[in-house]
Amino acid sequence: MPVHVRRKVFWAGLAIFGLALVVRLLHLWQLSASPFFGPHALMGDSAGYDRWAQRIAAGDWLGGEVFYQAPLYPYLLGMIYTIAGRDLAIVRLCQAVLGAGSCVLLAAAGWRFFSWRVGLVAGVLLAVYAPAIFMDATIQKSAIDLFLLCFLLWLLARTFPMELAGWESVRVEGWGTRTWLGIGVALAALSLSRENALVFAVAILFWLWLESRALAEPRRRWGRAAGLLLVGMALVLLPVAVRNTAVGGGVHLTTSQFGPNFYIGNNANADGTYNPLRFGRSDPLFERDDATDLAQEALDRELTPGEVSRYWIGRAIDDIAAAPVGWVRLLGRKLLLTWNAVEVVDTESQYAHQEWSLPLRVGGWVGHFGLLVPLAALGLWVGWYDRKRQRVLYLMAGLYAASIVGFYVFARYRYPLVPFVILYAAVGLVNGLAALRAVSVRVRVGCSVTLLLTAIVANWPMLSRIEMRAVTYNNLGTAFRETGNAEGAVAHYETALQLMPDDARVLTNLGSLLAAQGQTDQAIQRYREAITLEPEIGNVHFNFGNALLTEGRLEEAVEEYRRAIEIWPRDIEAYNNLGMALGSAGRVVEAAEAFREAVRLDPTAALAHENLAVSLEDLGQIDEARRHRTEAERLRSRSPGS
Repeated sequence: MPVHVRRKVFWAGLAIFGLALVVRLLHLWQLSASPFFGPHALMGDSAGYDRWAQRIAAGDWLGGEVFYQAPLYPYLLGMIYTIAGRDLAIVRLCQAVLGAGSCVLLAAAGWRFFSWRVGLVAGVLLAVYAPAIFMDATIQKSAIDLFLLCFLLWLLARTFPMELAGWESVRVEGWGTRTWLGIGVALAALSLSRENALVFAVAILFWLWLESRALAEPRRRWGRAAGLLLVGMALVLLPVAVRNTAVGGGVHLTTSQFGPNFYIGNNANADGTYNPLRFGRSDPLFERDDATDLAQEALDRELTPGEVSRYWIGRAIDDIAAAPVGWVRLLGRKLLLTWNAVEVVDTESQYAHQEWSLPLRVGGWVGHFGLLVPLAALGLWVGWYDRKRQRVLYLMAGLYAASIVGFYVFARYRYPLVPFVILYAAVGLVNGLAALRAVSVRVRVGCSVTLLLTAIVANWPMLSRIEMRAVTYNNLGTAFRETGNAEGAVAHYETALQLMPDDARVLTNLGSLLAAQGQTDQAIQRYREAITLEPEIGNVHFNFGNALLTEGRLEEAVEEYRRAIEIWPRDIEAYNNLGMALGSAGRVVEAAEAFREAVRLDPTAALAHENLAVSLEDLGQIDEARRHRTEAERLRSRSPGS
């Protein structure tokens, strides 16, 4: 590459990097004054990654179970903790640098795929794109996802000539060993952070086959490049697959959560977004256990992680077969959500964070997905004449979008589509006006109407941003409660209720916190409100029963525990507490039956054995009581604290 070209590329890349980094540092500085910044505010997957990283930093590098979540980010987080300690500010600074690097890589890819000006505009768009700024500051794997994807696009773009206005075209040989090994390694690493990124491998291999047909000796060239790509992937994925097989008794290339996720996105009650298998239990601590417990309850036997996944796939297929028309409508809704302006909340929402951040507030108005989509549509139209050159982008974006629609829509699940959308939005901005001027009036009007309709569809209000803020404050309240800050937790729950007064989740969580603080009367009031709104939530009835039991309202407590068991028939705690309420009410025979059921459901539950022993003693069944008391002591000696 000529020296003057290198110099210009260097300074352009440095300017994009600097802009992106300054914007992200400003966001971090302002966010540091918010309740979302410290370790006490980690929620959902963020808290799960933090716990996982702490175990890794403490020396547990192998773990003892099949990966249920993608492992790359927690391991990188664990490395940072090992080197610098558990300092989330350092993690966020590292992610800000990584995010700025993603902008430079996307600019370089845009330069090679399209033109110098398109690359510059794409890099700047990503630098100031509000969801990217938000993602880079969260303890989430999205910063890793974007960096690896932009790196992958840059490697793929190196197979194209660089075309600069007024400069010579420089052909980069893209069929070399290092290029395709690197593409394979980048793909595999990305799939260890975002599992459905494996569809990119299918897209690239198919594109590679299409490209190879124009070369001399196409079969040999395609086979060599494809083989190198697969070898690169194997270098990264095989150790993970071997590790999963060793600890889990089955073959899992990355994780074992495919089945539950597929069911969540395609069951009879799905709405296109995430809803946990059990109400209010979306935390990673519960997801795997609930998926396993419910599957084992249905099949009445112990299951391996692979069998659990296959069970949920079968459940989803049954629901689809029972109502295929409804499923098609659901797919349509998920397709619209995939290309809609709204950033669908997971555990914490951009719309709550932007209350504290100028970059997010400004970006939320002038740099959001609903603005990029119609610009990208214009870019697709402008670049259609050169569609053969862009086939790999079409295939990658199309297959990835299909993988989202096949499951459910989250802002961070959709995030890997952003580089593709930004590239074509940059094409639209750079070349769109000139292209429109060059066509007939009729074509210009038709294109303008199409773009207007695209903008309307992309910005159509499908989900409530107020509700997403409420979800965030509800989750924040739970995070504060779990770290012992009851006062802060109440404040955040109250904020959530101000935003969404009829949210049963918030009412339930607030009720539990009030009960723990001894404010039982207020807790009971909150539980009643939650049950009125959502009568089929098992944990609300269970918690309500606990509050009634504390107040000595035994018959009411019994009724609530029985209702909880109707909803969750294998809830051991509900059976145990039901037995306690019945025993306190003098209904000892019924209490013993409840404790027996708890023991049957979980023979390792020491407390259930102990409670059953007490009931049997009251009934005069001394020998059986002695056996259960001995078993309780044995279980406690094997597992202290159980």
